[in-house]
Amino acid sequence: MAEASIPVDLLNPGQVFACLGFMEAAEILCGPCEGRFTYDGSESQTLFVVRVDGADDPVLQALRFLAAAEVKEVAPIGWSVPLARRKNETDDKYAKRLAEHRAWLEGLERSPAFPSSGPESPATLIAALRAGGKEIILDYWTDDSSRPDVKFWAGAAGYPGAGLTRDALSLVRTISDNALAAAAQDPFNFSAPQSSSFRFDWRRDYIPLDAGFSPNEHGGIEMVGYPFVEVLAAVGMQHARPARVDPRNKLAYRYGVSNAMLPTVFVRAVIGGEGLGFPMRVFRMRLGWPGQEGQARCIVDAQEEIRI
Repeated sequence: MAEASIPVDLLNPGQVFACLGFMEAAEILCGPCEGRFTYDGSESQTLFVVRVDGADDPVLQALRFLAAAEVKEVAPIGWSVPLARRKNETDDKYAKRLAEHRAWLEGLERSPAFPSSGPESPATLIAALRAGGKEIILDYWTDDSSRPDVKFWAGAAGYPGAGLTRDALSLVRTISDNALAAAAQDPFNFSAPQSSSFRFDWRRDYIPLDAGFSPNEHGGIEMVGYPFVEVLAAVGMQHARPARVDPRNKLAYRYGVSNAMLPTVFVRAVIGGEGLGFPMRVFRMRLGWPGQEGQARCIVDAQEEIRI
């Protein structure tokens, strides 16, 4: 049996979701696992402990997998999407783009098992992460279920979730094994310049009206992101969702944590605010519109709501 612990900020929802992401990854890479948040009071800075039946460090194994993983876009069998002609685009330029688009469609991996009737754009194609004969699927943004929507990004021209995953993993691709071992001690504080993300970590995001300016208008400013938080939070959302406080309000969610040592299936439920009789702390997550209302959302802050 192997056990690892990592620092986590309970007021950073992305880090909490990423803790579950470590558990989901460990289930695939190391075998059955359990996890707990080790708070002993009202502190927000604590440790998350993950334990697996196998002998390998589950946190380090997950980071090694992510650093080595190839990202493939997967579409339903028979899926296609038309290519719109741009305004004032010449025949030659459109023909070139059309040929590239058709080649991309032909090169897509196809699957008969798709979580929805088919995406309306490439933005919600499945992302399959593969390395060492193992596979982790990311498709929470396209499941067509009644579960709360936690797709916070919008992106120009429907930038795909697979692309965001690939961009984040490119930031950790060249890390040596020694550096990965060091990062495994505090993976949520591993940072790198990051131009786009799933918007799970509020430390990178901003609302221009609140900030007083937009970094996008200043070429010398680089936004620093947290790629392990972003990707692992997406993994954590595969089988769990924070709960909407009000079904009509897209900017308020509730999530929970427990200091009981629980198997992955129960941690999923607690993240969604379901106590199931275990000790539990519940937090409310507040979102905002960084741009046009109804498009991308970002996490503004989180506050503790109740303790059971």
